[in-house]
Amino acid sequence: MRNVLKGLAIATILTSPALVHAETVTIACGPEDDELEQCEKGARGWEKKTGHHVEFVHVPTDWHEQYTTFQKQLSEKNPKVDVYRVDVVWPGLLAEHFIDLKLYVSDEVLEQHFPAIVRNNTVGGKLVAMPWFADAGLLFYRKDLLKKHGQKPPTTWEELEEVARTVQEAERQAGNGKMWGFVFEAKAHETLTCNALEWIDSFGGGTIVGEDGKVTINSQKAVDALTMAAGWINKISPPEVLEYDEKEALGVFLSGNAVFMRNWPEAWAKAKAKGGKLKCKKGKCEVDVMALPRGGKDGKSTGTLGGWHLAVSRYSKHPEIAADLVKYLTSPEEQKRRAIKAAFNPSVMALYKDPEVLKANPFYPSLMKTFTNPVARPWQVTGRQYDPVSAEFYNAVHAVLSSSGMPEDKLKDKAKDELKGLQKTLERMSNDGKW
Repeated sequence: MRNVLKGLAIATILTSPALVHAETVTIACGPEDDELEQCEKGARGWEKKTGHHVEFVHVPTDWHEQYTTFQKQLSEKNPKVDVYRVDVVWPGLLAEHFIDLKLYVSDEVLEQHFPAIVRNNTVGGKLVAMPWFADAGLLFYRKDLLKKHGQKPPTTWEELEEVARTVQEAERQAGNGKMWGFVFEAKAHETLTCNALEWIDSFGGGTIVGEDGKVTINSQKAVDALTMAAGWINKISPPEVLEYDEKEALGVFLSGNAVFMRNWPEAWAKAKAKGGKLKCKKGKCEVDVMALPRGGKDGKSTGTLGGWHLAVSRYSKHPEIAADLVKYLTSPEEQKRRAIKAAFNPSVMALYKDPEVLKANPFYPSLMKTFTNPVARPWQVTGRQYDPVSAEFYNAVHAVLSSSGMPEDKLKDKAKDELKGLQKTLERMSNDGKW
């Protein structure tokens, strides 16, 4: 109750016109055009409400460059940025530099959000970031093409491969020589860590490093998952997929040259955008979305937890005002607006039953299970070592995928060798599981 009263008192002080002394706060959000646009619109709404002003700080386009830039600024105790947009794996890496938002956010507000995301953003009992929008890997598919060729949405990766090949071959025979069955993000980058973790976890192969700190990647289930994925290259997936990130995969899908695509939920807004090559007919879109396939009959459907969050710098000259901006941008009202306008998945659970949100995003109900039980990258247990752990992982996975021209038995041997080497490398980094 004390937290609630304190939060209400701060909110009253900040929003009462008679008491406001206008200040300027800075925020580093974006750099993606759609994210930056929605961030700016939200900030303008907060400006009108409070009388304060928001300035936007340049953010590098590359994920790693963003992290290193933020880390440098914070390590120097630079006060020029008040609010940072942080990736889901950064709270533990940068926690010491952020204020505890529990001082400004009530328990009742936190209970509105997916518990897994709140846990992700809590480090040492301190709430270092508020969920701005949720993310988890999903499967997008051409509903019209499946119907045209008498196919059903796949429930396992094996079925996906079969359906993708059937539709790909039929479309090529019909004259579309550029058609591929499945595009995903296989560039040697953090995005490949997300994709590969989904494959491995769907087979029950673990999360690279277990909660006890022990490295678990060298397993037969992980070998099976990577061998399966490598078998897609140049069969149902173009060779160029090895250099695809989210944007490149989406570009191929939107061009009409892919049956299936793995991507993040916000790709929905682009897939149904007016003027695109994938158009809606009589209110029924050619694109649909579902949870990712299971790893075989005994496997599970899983999606890597993603999303972006907002944190307040400890070195801000206006932490209370910055925290109020974060509260506004992560509020149910603001999350609803962004869900409707740009398909940014809310972290507020009640919005998955909101009629207006569902009208704009009819696939949302199917996401509840994914967001309630996502697979998390092992940043909590590896701490500051997460970035090099992920790099070792995605480079090993990329090496397996790049060997796709091998016969299956040789490909399995390649996967075994890479994972055996990765196991040893990560064990050396782990300090006997203590990280």
